[in-house]
Amino acid sequence: MSLLLDNQFIELPPDKAINTKLFLDAVSHIPSFFDCLGSNVFSVIKSDINGNIMKIKAVYLKDPAKYVYLQDIVQAEREAHAAEWPKVGATLALMWLKRGLRFIQILLQSLADGERDENNPNLIRVNVTKAYEQALKKYHGWIVQKIFHVALLAAPYKSNFLKALSKGEEVKEEDCLINVRQFLVNYTATVDAIYEMYTNLNAELDYTV
Repeated sequence: MSLLLDNQFIELPPDKAINTKLFLDAVSHIPSFFDCLGSNVFSVIKSDINGNIMKIKAVYLKDPAKYVYLQDIVQAEREAHAAEWPKVGATLALMWLKRGLRFIQILLQSLADGERDENNPNLIRVNVTKAYEQALKKYHGWIVQKIFHVALLAAPYKSNFLKALSKGEEVKEEDCLINVRQFLVNYTATVDAIYEMYTNLNAELDYTV
């Protein structure tokens, strides 16, 4: 079975409220996605995502009844930390987490759309580069950008990556991409909803690391 379909995100309701527990359950499997990329360099993103998930979970577990939705956490921190917010607590963790999730979304969507280097069709460097440039690069200083440049060069062959997504099973490329497209439906909607929430609350920050 596909690594992605084993851990599907749920369909959002019309008001786009994101159930915190269900979100944390689904997103807790996301760090393993970076193992499919092979290179240890991607462990930087994996570690960052995992750390941010843990920060959000820690806040949620303090009062699950109060924090039923992600929006509840962000709003509560806005009221409790007016001077520091949004650069505080779970709000900051979710801000960075959504960027890592966007990286995955753009990478998978690029593969699903058939984007590739015509001279090297079995490489996913084009797809990983697009994802990094659109989701993460603007938030990284030149030192971190250089680290990721190495990671981009170390991106695996597409066949190996898709096999890893299929948990080591030999699956036809198109069958694997069908699974990717199915996963992206609710996943993309969830990531978009988080970005929309941050825009509406004016909670986005552009500082670099």
